[in-house]
Amino acid sequence: MKIDLKEISIRELVDGFQDNGEAGVVGYRGKLDIRPPFQREFIYKDKQRNAVIETVARQFPLNVMYWAVRDDGYEIIDGQQRTISICQFVEGDFSVRIGSFPESRAFHNLQPDEREKVLNYKLMVYLCEGTDSEKLEWFKTINIAGERLTDQELRNAVYHGSWVTDAKRYFSKSSCPAHAIGSKYLSGSSIRQDYLETAIEWHSRGDIDGYMASRQHTPNAGELWRYFQSVVSWVEATFPHYRNEMKGLAWGDFFNRHANDVLDQIALEAEVASLMMDDDVTNKRGIYAYVLNRQEKYLNIRAFSHNERRAAYERQKGICPSCNKYFEIEEMHADHIMPWSKGGKTTASNCRMLCADDNRIKSAV
Repeated sequence: MKIDLKEISIRELVDGFQDNGEAGVVGYRGKLDIRPPFQREFIYKDKQRNAVIETVARQFPLNVMYWAVRDDGYEIIDGQQRTISICQFVEGDFSVRIGSFPESRAFHNLQPDEREKVLNYKLMVYLCEGTDSEKLEWFKTINIAGERLTDQELRNAVYHGSWVTDAKRYFSKSSCPAHAIGSKYLSGSSIRQDYLETAIEWHSRGDIDGYMASRQHTPNAGELWRYFQSVVSWVEATFPHYRNEMKGLAWGDFFNRHANDVLDQIALEAEVASLMMDDDVTNKRGIYAYVLNRQEKYLNIRAFSHNERRAAYERQKGICPSCNKYFEIEEMHADHIMPWSKGGKTTASNCRMLCADDNRIKSAV
């Protein structure tokens, strides 16, 4: 990994600055990719943006920025929000109240010497060059200041290319196609790349870096988009009645395992509705995994209370009904006499105490 520290003046940074909206933002004579096409939107609030300009105007140091070296120039890894703030101020997009001045002033309202002071301000930039894996490890370990980059934003920078650019078109804007069809099933934010990360994780079965590296120079991300559409269509067909508990579940994993299963949507809905009303089911979000996989661990079945366990222990006089041996209460576990899966409830009358060994044997069956 090669890392060089370089001074870049604001005059050089803003030279050739263009904000082309969804087509991207560039600067530094067109060599710096400030915000690639369909990258996250500007997220600084006015207070943060103004603090950047006041720092520059008062000649205080800004935190170091990181640029990745590309064949055709550079791409910002850390410092995007600060860079856009600076460029927009010099372009006259907003004004700032600096120091003891009573009113806000735009860049063109500054005195000539003040403008020169801003334009001559030196930014400290690390230029980073290396293999994809080296850059990814480096950017994961550096102390990113300001609006911390997500893991997926770092991956997008490391594996930049035609595939990432096209993938962002589908997954990385607040009004992107993925948001339109799947926002109620996804957690996180599209502009912080959470939707893109989730889709890749599902399709790659967890190998996000390997998937992106193998497709870095693929012309488009149509394969991923078609897969995502298939997942959403399957969810809507399998569980047509939407509930808030469905948001953020591992739908891609469910799809990968069960897309070819023959499922009865009416029976599934009836079971889901019943489990939603079952007081013994404490993890309602786990119902969907349970009806597909039949593993009770997803439901977090309500445990017997201390009083219920104590009552059962006293009723049994400390004797385990499986091995007929005496145990202290601390050596025993509460168990459903009638299993929950067969309709048994977590009530005092359905509680018995088993020794640890017999409870373990029963749980394994």
